[in-house]
Amino acid sequence: MSTSPRPSISFEFFPTKTEAGHEKLIATARRLAEHQPDFFSCTYGAGGSTRDRTLNTVLQLDGEVKVPTAPHLSCVGDTREELRQLLETYRQAGIRRIVALRGDLPSGMGMASGELRYANELVEFIRSETGDHFHIEVAAYPEMHPQARNLEQDLANFARKANAGADSAITQYFFNADSYFYFVERVRKLGVEIPVVPGIMPITNYSKLARFSDACGAELPRWVRKQLEAYADDIDSIQAFGEQVITEMCERLLAGGAPGLHFYTLNQAEASLAIWNNLGLSR
Repeated sequence: MSTSPRPSISFEFFPTKTEAGHEKLIATARRLAEHQPDFFSCTYGAGGSTRDRTLNTVLQLDGEVKVPTAPHLSCVGDTREELRQLLETYRQAGIRRIVALRGDLPSGMGMASGELRYANELVEFIRSETGDHFHIEVAAYPEMHPQARNLEQDLANFARKANAGADSAITQYFFNADSYFYFVERVRKLGVEIPVVPGIMPITNYSKLARFSDACGAELPRWVRKQLEAYADDIDSIQAFGEQVITEMCERLLAGGAPGLHFYTLNQAEASLAIWNNLGLSR
């Protein structure tokens, strides 16, 4: 496993709908903050549906929990002026990193709305409005974006986003390290040199993971699926197996040159910290 330089480690949260959920999120963040991650990120609902909750969560994580926090920002459903105001709010608050995405369409919306349609246009807009103030992350899809027509088109789309002014990328989660290495190899051949950080999804619940993976195009390998099915409702066995599978994949990713790991926490600390500790990544 690579030990030098220390890999970048970050954790992702989603804004909650209830006060109790928010308090749990902040408690989770405080626990993760003890391990000095490089940054947190906070998601943005379809069509900007969580705009205010994302904003408030980001400002609290950054200002009170004291970990640099990157808001997700999508262009679907937002006007340039709305985006401009949000960028200025973040800039005034001292936020220095943004995850720039096209964003998901709200349920029932058949086509993109808003003045910007694609993530590369959003990256260009952020750069034109704010210069180099923000470190801009974009999304990468080692197993292809579920809406892409083919792999070649998807690789070209990623290169377009990177060349628009992105500083680095975070991938959709995956369970096959080879898909990550192949993706990086292909985009390097396209001249894209920005760091591509693997997105990591801890395995804690089989039914939810299978449903979510099918929806977002992340392949759950048959051998993993069958073993999880065999455990049925044995939560302890599912979590122990998941911890082993993900730890071993992360070891391989870091040994193979991945610049860091970005954990999709689902607002939970335990599973991500177990992997973190197995990898010996604490400062």
